[in-house]
Amino acid sequence: MSDFELLDPGAAFGGAQPADGGDPLLDGLNPEQRRAVVARGPALLIVAGAGSGKTRVLTHRIAHLIREKEAWPSQILAITFTNKAAAEMRERLGGLLGSGVEGMWVSTFHSACVRILRREAERFGYVSGFTIYDSADSRALLKRIIKDLDADTYGFTPANTSAKISKLKNELSDATDYASTMNASDPRERLFTEIFTAYEQELKRANAFDFDDLIGQTVQLFRAHPDVAAIYKRRFRHILVDEYQDTNHAQYSLIRELTKSVEREQLATLVPPVRERELDGLGRIPGASLTVVGDSDQSIYAFRGADIRNIVEFERDFSNAEVVKLEQNYRSTQNILSAANAVIGNNFDRQDKKLWTAEGDGDKIVGFTGYSQHDEARFVAEEIEDLHRDGMAYGDIAVFYRTNSQTRALEELLIRSAIPYRVLGGTKFYDRAEIKDAMAYLTTIANPFDPIAWSRMLGAPKRGVGPMAEAHLANFQEAEGVSFHQAMERAAEIPALGPKIRTTVVELADMLARATAMALGGGGTDVLPPVAEEADDETTDASRKKPAPVADVLKLVLDSTEMIEKLRAKRDPQDDARAENLEELLAVAREFDAQQPGAGLLAFLTEVSLVAAADDLDDQSGTVSLMTLHTAKGLEYPAVFITGVEEGLIPHQMSVDELGGINEERRLMYVGITRARQKLFITLASTRATFGDIAVAMPSRFLQEIPENLIEWRQSPGEVTGRGGTASRALNAGRAPGAGGSSGASWSRNRDSQVSFGAGSAGGSSAAVSEPASGNMQSALDKWRERKRLAKEAQAAGGGFPNTIVGNIRDNGDLELALGDRIRHDEYGEGRVNAVTGAGSKRVAHVTFDSVGERKLLVKLAPIEKLSE
Repeated sequence: MSDFELLDPGAAFGGAQPADGGDPLLDGLNPEQRRAVVARGPALLIVAGAGSGKTRVLTHRIAHLIREKEAWPSQILAITFTNKAAAEMRERLGGLLGSGVEGMWVSTFHSACVRILRREAERFGYVSGFTIYDSADSRALLKRIIKDLDADTYGFTPANTSAKISKLKNELSDATDYASTMNASDPRERLFTEIFTAYEQELKRANAFDFDDLIGQTVQLFRAHPDVAAIYKRRFRHILVDEYQDTNHAQYSLIRELTKSVEREQLATLVPPVRERELDGLGRIPGASLTVVGDSDQSIYAFRGADIRNIVEFERDFSNAEVVKLEQNYRSTQNILSAANAVIGNNFDRQDKKLWTAEGDGDKIVGFTGYSQHDEARFVAEEIEDLHRDGMAYGDIAVFYRTNSQTRALEELLIRSAIPYRVLGGTKFYDRAEIKDAMAYLTTIANPFDPIAWSRMLGAPKRGVGPMAEAHLANFQEAEGVSFHQAMERAAEIPALGPKIRTTVVELADMLARATAMALGGGGTDVLPPVAEEADDETTDASRKKPAPVADVLKLVLDSTEMIEKLRAKRDPQDDARAENLEELLAVAREFDAQQPGAGLLAFLTEVSLVAAADDLDDQSGTVSLMTLHTAKGLEYPAVFITGVEEGLIPHQMSVDELGGINEERRLMYVGITRARQKLFITLASTRATFGDIAVAMPSRFLQEIPENLIEWRQSPGEVTGRGGTASRALNAGRAPGAGGSSGASWSRNRDSQVSFGAGSAGGSSAAVSEPASGNMQSALDKWRERKRLAKEAQAAGGGFPNTIVGNIRDNGDLELALGDRIRHDEYGEGRVNAVTGAGSKRVAHVTFDSVGERKLLVKLAPIEKLSE
């Protein structure tokens, strides 16, 4: 059967009546769900609250249309937002209809448009085998265009240019449209127009579309060729769209085009010929019946172009639309739903509804306020372990946060508590590229003989130092027997390097020398202080300065390289998140300096490396899921922790001045709350490291919108900020030796610097010339590549390099524990070992402490010592 063969379903449209009891497609549905399945008319809006069974309603509605012979499968177009959702819908429909789903279009917007464009491409100057550029392809093309136009000098990058072009295309605007409305006196706007125009021309020349073109070009096709649009408007008689609140302007326009009637002048071109029964009283083929499912309260993607007006104004856009509200929730307890209702009720841009459940009130929401993010993370880790001990699998627990930078404290506490976890939709904190880049600077300052750290440092951020220039520096370093930093200082002695490269390399070497002097105690601008062999110990000690705080060394690096500023300048949400991660790393350094004053850079690197290198734990009950609130949409868990419920985080500080920003942040909080099925924990801190500094954190306005009777506070904001506060629960909170409590003001660790570097310092990077890799140059490059390969193998095998980083930070890898052993924990006090499970770096001690009861500890990292009986 042809994909375009028009079949007669055997009954007039709109004739089905609600079935009697016993109908398998209607049994088990509540009255509103049943109404949504059987309703007929030109337009239907199903306002589906969280956990209200919308997917079931949507699939049963499609099956009901087919079973009642109101449509053939080939006349149905069902659109979802993800391939996963489309596959799930096809699977469910297959269970209801069997082979009856064949010929039905169940796909994403983009997939449906690709099918249409492949068929019709030749009508507007393309061939059906056109290429689709993904985001990497688009950015590569833009990078070349920006370079050709020298647009990078005006701050244009592939990332920020791609984001702006994408936004314009989603608004159905092209380069010509932009040029007609731009401010011609602004050189940046004129330059952007050139970039946009060149980008469109290059795509056309390559017979290619980018991802945003797929929908926009389909809309333009329908508008420019009414005869083509008539084919698809005639074919699809029932259009169903899921997650309608997430549609942007281009997607909305596509739906509008497909649901218009086929005018009389287009009827003669249609094949097969139009039959009388297809026409309305005006002699046209009426527009398709449209069903949209969504929830304005879960519209959280405005930054991707989603327009909440599409669903809020649906009844105005589509006359005679029927609205069905699905308010009965099958996921959460009533206390959780009441909290969600209370929060979202403060938004005005929504269709009013109240979620309810027949499952009972359930447990109250648990609230906790920590003194810092460490206290908060400690509480989360302990509660997760309590839930697990009571029989809940780790895989049934999720921890949400607003920004990725919040994961660092959570990850550290989960690792130390031997709780298996994974980061959904992201990367573990110390595995993130920007963190590795910054750590490479600190590592090469501590160990200027480390080839891996030095190589990474040269390229972050990019300065134009190519592989060949790097290889010449490395081979000079090896031949002269000096450190990498000394090789950079002596760049003028390397003939193969051009003058521009030499200048840049020496400038970078100077910065590394200043940073090294700080780390050794020589001050940020001093040269390394020589120590005369004949000087006595007293003179030597007096001449030495204490090492600068690690945070100061890191700040010098970040300021000198402008790593954060360059990320912020890209004006891309992902790059903003990377900048926040670097600021969080600066906060890590400040915390370390406060907890271990004078310990120095080497001790910091050792402590970080122990946490970063902790092996993933295995557990038969799965892993705890860590994710942002945006990632959480569409998921559900028996137990949920929403962390960082503070002003500046949720709502995020960047949303405060944006039009509708607070409302969207409130919807994000609503999404987070409604992911929880049985237990919900809301946590915050009274102080939090922001931009590398400790600042007072205020409870979120959304927290204050939840009725007090719904929350059981383990420690309220007032208890923390008032005199009734309890001792800090932070893992690294300072304490006097032997003290049972903890106070953030009394730090006991005051170690001498453990930094012991190799001779010399300096380092470099620069705008490099691109030399041809041939002859001796190729040999130099190959030699350096082989050195790096061997170095990486040595690292993987646990080896190192000359003068590699070592330190005396606690590493319990060799500590042997057995059943019955008594231990002392820095936070929990004394306890007895009940069991030791796992092996090697994954050994876990199960301990009953005298003060806090049972706890689980990763032996390698736990702050414990074995006591003699």
